[in-house]
Amino acid sequence: MKNSRLILMLCFLFAFFQLSYAQPPDVTIDGKGSRQVEPATRLTLSPKIIDTVKPSAVASYPLLVYLYPTEIQLSPIKAAEIETTEKLRQLYPFYAKIGMGSGIMPLGQFVYNSTRSKGYQYGVMVDHISAFAPIKNRDGVAYAPASYDKTNASVYGKIVDNTYMINGQLSYMNHGFNYYGVPNDTIDQSLIGQRFQKIGGQLGYVSDFGDSAVMNYAVNLGYHFLQTAAPEEDSISDWRTGEHNASLNIKGWYNYKSEEFYANLGARVNSYAFGVEDSIISPIIDTGRFRQNTIIDFNPGVLTQLMNNRFKLDIGLSMALDIGEETRFYIYPQAEIKYSLFNDIFIPFAGIRGGLTQNSFSSLTNVNQFLAPSIVLANENNPYDIFGGIKGTLSKKMGFNINASFKKITNKAFFVTDTLSALRNQFGLIYDTLNHTRIEASIFYQLDEKLKIDGMARFNSYETMNETYGWNLPILEFQLRAAYNLFDKFMLNLDGHIETGRKALIYDLIEGAEEENNQYYINLGAIVDFNLGVSYRYNKRVTAFVQLNNLASQRYNSWYNYPVQPIQIMGGVSFRF
Repeated sequence: MKNSRLILMLCFLFAFFQLSYAQPPDVTIDGKGSRQVEPATRLTLSPKIIDTVKPSAVASYPLLVYLYPTEIQLSPIKAAEIETTEKLRQLYPFYAKIGMGSGIMPLGQFVYNSTRSKGYQYGVMVDHISAFAPIKNRDGVAYAPASYDKTNASVYGKIVDNTYMINGQLSYMNHGFNYYGVPNDTIDQSLIGQRFQKIGGQLGYVSDFGDSAVMNYAVNLGYHFLQTAAPEEDSISDWRTGEHNASLNIKGWYNYKSEEFYANLGARVNSYAFGVEDSIISPIIDTGRFRQNTIIDFNPGVLTQLMNNRFKLDIGLSMALDIGEETRFYIYPQAEIKYSLFNDIFIPFAGIRGGLTQNSFSSLTNVNQFLAPSIVLANENNPYDIFGGIKGTLSKKMGFNINASFKKITNKAFFVTDTLSALRNQFGLIYDTLNHTRIEASIFYQLDEKLKIDGMARFNSYETMNETYGWNLPILEFQLRAAYNLFDKFMLNLDGHIETGRKALIYDLIEGAEEENNQYYINLGAIVDFNLGVSYRYNKRVTAFVQLNNLASQRYNSWYNYPVQPIQIMGGVSFRF
């Protein structure tokens, strides 16, 4: 019902709105009026665009008709003063040095060298020193004659080109001395005399094709032959020690971006013989003692440098093939890392390395010349050497280095008294496994070219497998070097070293000997040796010098039963011409 009413109401409203908006019917109205229309006019102008930006007028200037004369006035100035100095010192091809020391100790040296050249260099050098003074120990006991003489001669040359460099050298050494470690000055020198003669040479080639994306390489070849005289006048007076030693090393490296890839390939050959003179060069008879040893080395690696060369990482391997009575193969780690902090103020570093050392009669006598001619040789194997430390600069004039290392060596060679020698005045070798811990600190100071000072302190700790101690090895070491230039006229040089803690193995219970682990040993005492040299430069070509050796005049033992000479004074003059 309600819906019907609502529908009716909506229909009513719809009809009402339709009637309200309906248009009324048309209405017509008649009327009269007057309407005028204005005459039309025509525009005669063409249409155009009116631009709101108006261009600026271009100004024009007439050419100048008259030239104004230019006036120049010169003001006098003071003449310039130029100080001329010699940029390169004049070189003299010849150099000679002669001198004489206390105890009849002549000294001589002669050098001839080519002057400046871009493409080549060559020269000859000969030097000689000898001494004839007697030697006593700290108790004043005179020892056997300790005279010696040593002469070295060499010829060398170098060729330098834009893409390579070749260098070579031929050398000869003649060294005569006595096994004077006998507290008896009446012994005939023919019973203790010895003489080494060594001849050798080396040849090297280095390419230089650039630093980037080019393979460079270097080749080094070396050889020497060493022969001794008879150790004494006895039944084997015709026997000699002869040793041939040759080495070859080839290195190649390739730089790519921040990496350097490198590899070393080498060979070391050593032939040692102690026997009759005819069998030294080619030992073909079963007489005496002979040893043939060859080591093939291969060492590949890569060096990475980042952060403007502040970070360096060198990592690789070292491999060695030891060919002798038994053939063995070794692999050693090779790694080192460095990082520069605060513009090289501090450079921490750490690494690990190892290697195989080929012992030879020549290398061992460079350490102890009183070694017996007949020895048993074995190579030293270093499985690892772990090291680390920090170095840097404290100022522009001062720097430092603090480091520590721990390494292991098998077949470490120790010098001990040779009981087979009749006078016990020669040394033999024993081998043992050694663990060596070292802590070292050094510092240097340099004031332009006037003053230079550097010093080093080192602590060593040794642990052996079979021996009681590491024979003849020092526990504490100190070194000092200094050079001072006074007005470019006086040159002063000071150098010295101190060693303590050395012990020598002996086989008799003598006075001062101690026993431990069924071995007798004796303390060798401290080494305190400082040397002072003073030179006076008369002019650029003539210089006088005075050398004071062993300033503290200590008759310390360099080896067991081998005291050294006390203070020595030597003077002379040198020439350049």
